[in-house]
Amino acid sequence: MSKLPHLHEHEVILEVKDLRVSYGKVEALHDVSLTIRRGEIVTVIGPNGAGKTTMLAALMGLLPSEGSIVYLGHARGHQREVEVLVRQGMTLVPEKRELFAEMSVEDNLMLGAFDRFRSGHRDHMETMDEVFEIFPRLEERRAQLAGTLSGGERQMLAMGRALMAKPKLLMLDEPSLGLAPMIIKEIFRVIAQLKETGVAILLVEQNARAALHVADYGYVLETGEVSLAGPSRELAADPRVIESYLGLGHKQH
Repeated sequence: MSKLPHLHEHEVILEVKDLRVSYGKVEALHDVSLTIRRGEIVTVIGPNGAGKTTMLAALMGLLPSEGSIVYLGHARGHQREVEVLVRQGMTLVPEKRELFAEMSVEDNLMLGAFDRFRSGHRDHMETMDEVFEIFPRLEERRAQLAGTLSGGERQMLAMGRALMAKPKLLMLDEPSLGLAPMIIKEIFRVIAQLKETGVAILLVEQNARAALHVADYGYVLETGEVSLAGPSRELAADPRVIESYLGLGHKQH
């Protein structure tokens, strides 16, 4: 995949300020702020139930929210149609991966390019070649039904399908969930490689060790609030992060 021009290297893709999401009277997210630039991997780590998936759903326009969301320099309404955001290059790979089990690997990938095709783009075969370059295993299994793939291959397919939309912002929800250590290593290697294409990546993970290793910047989300933020190298060295997320009691691969 081609590297984007140097010119826009530090362009802010997404700026979120004071994001709040409530379920009835319960506030699930409170004043969450974060910034993601082109070609940058930003990770949000934190325990289960901290609000990480809620945050992604709000950013994707799937949940009503308050606060400011500026995407590609434009402030957006909080229940913006998901289709519009997808067309503008925002793509979410959900934790459940949501593949079409009865369809082949190739057909699942083609669906990722559907919106671009509908908008008049005819570069899907070229994009598919780029995806196969990143995930050679998907090329080997291109005719296989998605439902017969291993967990790691399904995660690769979900990411590959998202890349078919040529996203400007790729949001990954728990990509390592339920995968074997060797496969997790491979998935994170690919995430690091994707950064070279210039795509901005928002990585939500419970595997704090792997996430901080690959990310440029990190946020710790606890009970709906950002409790710590900083360059990932600094966070990985912070005693509070080590104790809560990287200590022996939380040994992660």
